[in-house]
Amino acid sequence: MKFNYFIELAYLLASILFIFGLKGLSNPKTARNGMNMAAAGMLVAVVGTLFNAEIVSYELIIIGLIVGSLIGAAMSIWMPMTAMPQRTALSHAFGALAASLVGISEYYRYAVDLQEPISSFKMTALGFEVLFGSLTVTGSLLAFAKLQEMMRGTPITYKGQNVLNVSLFILAAVIFIYLIFDPTQSTLFYVMVGLSFLFGILLVLPIGAADMPVVMALMNSYAGLASAATGFAIGNNVLIIAGTLDGFSGFILSILMCKAMNRSITNVLFGAFGSPVEDTSTAVQGVMREVSAEDVAMQLAYARQVVFVPGYGMATAQAQHAVRELGESLEHRGVIVKYAIHPVAGRMPGHMNVLLAEANVPYSALYELEQINPEMGATDVCVVIGANDVVNPDARDNPTSPIAGMPIIEVDKSHSVIVLKRGKGKGFSGIENPLFFKQNTGMLYGDAKASLTKLSQAVLQS
Repeated sequence: MKFNYFIELAYLLASILFIFGLKGLSNPKTARNGMNMAAAGMLVAVVGTLFNAEIVSYELIIIGLIVGSLIGAAMSIWMPMTAMPQRTALSHAFGALAASLVGISEYYRYAVDLQEPISSFKMTALGFEVLFGSLTVTGSLLAFAKLQEMMRGTPITYKGQNVLNVSLFILAAVIFIYLIFDPTQSTLFYVMVGLSFLFGILLVLPIGAADMPVVMALMNSYAGLASAATGFAIGNNVLIIAGTLDGFSGFILSILMCKAMNRSITNVLFGAFGSPVEDTSTAVQGVMREVSAEDVAMQLAYARQVVFVPGYGMATAQAQHAVRELGESLEHRGVIVKYAIHPVAGRMPGHMNVLLAEANVPYSALYELEQINPEMGATDVCVVIGANDVVNPDARDNPTSPIAGMPIIEVDKSHSVIVLKRGKGKGFSGIENPLFFKQNTGMLYGDAKASLTKLSQAVLQS
């Protein structure tokens, strides 16, 4: 009993640290401190939990801590920053798996082992926990597989897919509601668990890797809500607070991602987004104008302002350090250098911010879409690095385009645009980009990292 006050005090302190940590993540300048506070909060919560009198085996807990710490350390040390989306997907899967296992074991302990009655409130928490936790596990693992290119990243669809997905979810929900009134039906409980695992796969299957920012935010929300339900199921206050913070912040983030991609939240929730679309845009007239690295270097060296627009191509080429080196070379010549970040550039929210931060690009040089677009008319050169849809003017000008209405970085309004691209294809989305055919656009083909390094050397020699 004497430790209960210490445990609750530890949980209160941990919750406060979580809240301030989340607040810190709202700004790049305070993000590192925010992460440190959140990590400290988790440490306090773990230490407080170790004083719980109901702990059966400290030996198993210590083994779990060692194994988990080794896995986490290995992922942090040896994982390249370009693989951050995959690492985040795995984190969502692990967190949701923990919640699901707690829910399953708690149900088994009461309904099967002890054969004690389960209250409607507890059964509601357990069902919610397992339902959302299970679909998050398989959904996040499938997202990881797509991002890691262990399976094709393009949408996988079939006839009647949405009907099947919704039907499965409704069936699982009906079983969930039935179990609230009759929790003794253990067979139905495990059927619900299986349906939830299956639904997670079917939910992410039709979503292309280009739409992963929305998926990542949504999985984050589901994992948080499952953790909050775990807290209600086992009477743990810190899990309730942390899970609620994670769940609702992830849900808000998914709404923001939808807005940035011009998608509705209902479209996301029912899994009917990311399916392939027919490019109904008018055929683009003209040819792509190829330029040499020497010509581009000359433009950059004598420009007044240069804006870099990174996309997923920068991540795949691991070119963030080369971008920073070129930026520094230009800054030494007195050129104003800025970096334009689209909310959904990359494969997870903040993907480009993370990569540029790793390359020590100062936060003050990063500009969001709303900040940089008014400056495009006064920009001499825009350098687009592996981005397609986020700079496609058809989203603004062509109402028949599949991406019509999506906010873009308006690089076409700058005096000159240089696009770094591996080849002449349409890119992942399969949508033609008229920007590539405009008179003020030059195409620099090849590996982005090699091209940027060559440009940096040419700028220094000019």
